[in-house]
Amino acid sequence: MQAWAVLYRRHFPPMVRHVRFLTGDAGLTEELVQEAFARALVKLSSFDGRATLSTWLHGIALNVVRNHWRSQRNTATAHDRLRNMHAAVDAGVAPRLDQAHLSRKKTEALYAVLETLPENLREAFVLRDLQGNTPAEAAAKLGITPGNLSVRASRARERIRRELERLGWLEPRAENA
Repeated sequence: MQAWAVLYRRHFPPMVRHVRFLTGDAGLTEELVQEAFARALVKLSSFDGRATLSTWLHGIALNVVRNHWRSQRNTATAHDRLRNMHAAVDAGVAPRLDQAHLSRKKTEALYAVLETLPENLREAFVLRDLQGNTPAEAAAKLGITPGNLSVRASRARERIRRELERLGWLEPRAENA
């Protein structure tokens, strides 16, 4: 148990960052990270060393988050959030908001758009663009090739950009002639 306590202290902060980027919710992050460590402790005997312990733990955390997303998936809620944000922009509320509030709303808009992405694109975007992992690191965490990861991250960025433009959070790109 002492060895497990050392592993927990060493890997807890990066796991929290990883899950926080995926969920965008501090309270939920704490709960999911605790569940991931509990699962890891139960499955520790199945760790075969093919990956680093850190990668193995992050994989367990990713599966816990995926299971949470599946159990909580409710597209009506996501669409309601998007409609409310769109209505706020249409009503001219956004320009009058103070900077901190506007920044929080932009973050909420991004996470609302992230909820609408397929899991594979969302995970690639979070690992590359929000967490700043290298393509090789992110690909290893997802069990895919770096090329596949780059394609997924690029597709995610494009979908996010289009949706944020549609919602009025980004200026539309000028089309090349």
